[in-house]
This record gives sequence, C-alpha cells and structure tokens, in this order.
Amino acid sequence: MINPWVAVAVMFAVTYALRAVPLLLVRGELRNQRLRTFLEFTPYAVLTAMTLPAVIHATAHWYSGVAGIVAAILLAWRGMSLMPVALGAASTVWVVEMLAALG
Repeated sequence: MINPWVAVAVMFAVTYALRAVPLLLVRGELRNQRLRTFLEFTPYAVLTAMTLPAVIHATAHWYSGVAGIVAAILLAWRGMSLMPVALGAASTVWVVEMLAALG
C-alpha cells in the first residue's frame, strides 16, 4: 500500500512541474494565435472531459445526471452565478431521481 504522504508529494511534484516547465521554457509573449488559443482552451476541455463522466455516473440513473448537466448549462447561459447554477443542477437531479423512484 502506498503511503498517502508519498502520493501527495508525487502529485505536488507533477503539478508543479507542469506549471514550472512552460514558464522556464517560454520567454516573452506567444505570437502564434493558434497556439495561444489552444493553450487558453485546454484547461476548460480537460476539466469538462474529467467532470462530465463523473457527474453522469454519480447518480443512480444516467439520465438524471444528463438532466442536471443540461440544467446547469441553461442556467449558466442565462448569466447566473455559480451558486444558483449548482443549486439548480442539484435540484434538477433530485427531482428526476424522485420521479424515477416513483415510476
């Protein structure tokens, strides 16, 4: 079994290296617009790829997770802040789960 402190130290080292290496290698401003766009959108794409499957599989039924995601997207699109979006998505999942339990 791996010592938890060793796991934390390895995660710290990897996270630090991923942030420090580009800072050390790239000097000045990036002029390539395509590369800049890629680097700007990469964190959002990775976060989405990691979060969406977890949200769908965290519920008892896959369709309640999808309903929560759709609710969150619609609320965020309307300009709501994080707390109403999170509460709206969670409420949607709860309602869909309750309806699934009844039928």
